[in-house]
Amino acid sequence: MRIAVFGPGGVGGYFGAHLARAGHEVHLIGRGAHLEAARAAGLRIESPQGAFSARPASATGDPAAIGPVDLVLVAVKTWQLVEAAPTLAPLIGSATVVLPLLNGVEAPDILAAALGPERVLGGLCRIIAYIAAPGVIRHVGAEPTIIFGELDNRRSARVETLRAAFSEAGFGAIVPPDIHVAIWEKFMLVCTWSGLGAVTRAPIGVWLRLPGTRALAQAALREVVAVANARGVALDPMQADATLRFLDTLPYESTASMQRDMMEGRPSELEAQNGAVVRLGQAAGVPTPVHSFLYHALLPQELAARGALPPAG
Repeated sequence: MRIAVFGPGGVGGYFGAHLARAGHEVHLIGRGAHLEAARAAGLRIESPQGAFSARPASATGDPAAIGPVDLVLVAVKTWQLVEAAPTLAPLIGSATVVLPLLNGVEAPDILAAALGPERVLGGLCRIIAYIAAPGVIRHVGAEPTIIFGELDNRRSARVETLRAAFSEAGFGAIVPPDIHVAIWEKFMLVCTWSGLGAVTRAPIGVWLRLPGTRALAQAALREVVAVANARGVALDPMQADATLRFLDTLPYESTASMQRDMMEGRPSELEAQNGAVVRLGQAAGVPTPVHSFLYHALLPQELAARGALPPAG
């Protein structure tokens, strides 16, 4: 299979390297020192499951240098997607499948608007991994898994082909009964963890064990369920409590990627996480007071990271 990985960081680099090791023709699209290292020596994966290196067929910043592929794995940050989506056009052929692995719930719609809805699947992943050094991806937690499916939930031949290829490459591949429910289940976990972590600037073990912030987390999870249900997504209300219990199982010192970005002064996924809950809630007529607080309390930091604070005076 001919595969393009758009954004070969912790997520895209991990899955792309496994697919390359399995014999697929994998092309990496990125930038900077990490891309240059991958071009020169391939990607090195460090994981509790074992370490290995894999060479991509190419590593470039220009999708046009690759041409049409069978599969595009999209693994950029969510705030980069609106600008990035149209640049994927040179990768699209008559049977190309585009699979987003981003946080948030809006990526399939953004990609469908730019590339055509018939090209796009719904998708998410489970993995904790990051760029440890240029060309080096370190997997530190979660059983690596891609969860994906057709946006109308039919079991198509192309979905089954991908499921088999992913499984053979050595990571989990799940096609759930309802991909929208699966996407929102992850979304409720990530945006709640990210928002509370960024506001408190504390690891998850701290704010989960303080009664006040734990209550905020529970309320935030329930807000996401209400927004999902209002948008026609059959997210079980019991999932809020189940997600809180899952958060309790995470290591005490864990932090969310959005939290780390904000604490280090980088642009973050605030708009696609807590901001999305607020926006989608407003559109559906669902109040989201906890996420509204989190979003607006964090917005000044986000604007500062982007150099977009209101001028003085």
